[in-house]
Amino acid sequence: MTQRVIIGIDEVGRGPLAGPITVAAVAATGNSKHEILNSKLKQELKNIKDSKKLSARQREEWFLKLKEMPHAIASVSPAVIDAIGIAPAIRRAVRSCLKKLSSRFPLDPSRFTLLLDGSLYAPENYKNQQTITKGDEKVPIIAVASVIAKVTRDRHMVRMHKKYPQYGFGVHKGYGTARHQQAIRTHGLCDIHRKTFCRKILKT
Repeated sequence: MTQRVIIGIDEVGRGPLAGPITVAAVAATGNSKHEILNSKLKQELKNIKDSKKLSARQREEWFLKLKEMPHAIASVSPAVIDAIGIAPAIRRAVRSCLKKLSSRFPLDPSRFTLLLDGSLYAPENYKNQQTITKGDEKVPIIAVASVIAKVTRDRHMVRMHKKYPQYGFGVHKGYGTARHQQAIRTHGLCDIHRKTFCRKILKT
């Protein structure tokens, strides 16, 4: 039977006022989508959850276990998000992840089965793709992508906190908390803010 590559894809950072959007794609091999979801991989990952339902410590622990799996990560900067919009930025990150994995698995796109979370979609030449509502809660390989994307972006925002401590990025990771919005009103915007996301705050 022809071997296939099954790829789970998820994103984090769609809604924050600052920082990048980050997409992770994780690959595993198998003969079919159903085989991979019922294989040893599923058994090993049976306790993994959507990254939002794990504590920061749990995510870091999972990340150390999962990072050896074939994966690709792509982030799109706030400046690009402002220039092209969040949806095109996400599509760009998905394409970048798939390009990276394609170099590792040099197969025709028809040999890939893509399982994407929520409202994510891959380029049309990937014919075998399925977008799954709450996929990060239902499909282990998407949950893996969720954790990898979340930890990667959170680590970046912690680094940004050291550069811009007045905004509290290490706590809220760029999301629009009351504290963050007040910091914007007090200090204005910094280089990693999404200007198009902050317009209303600056007017209040």
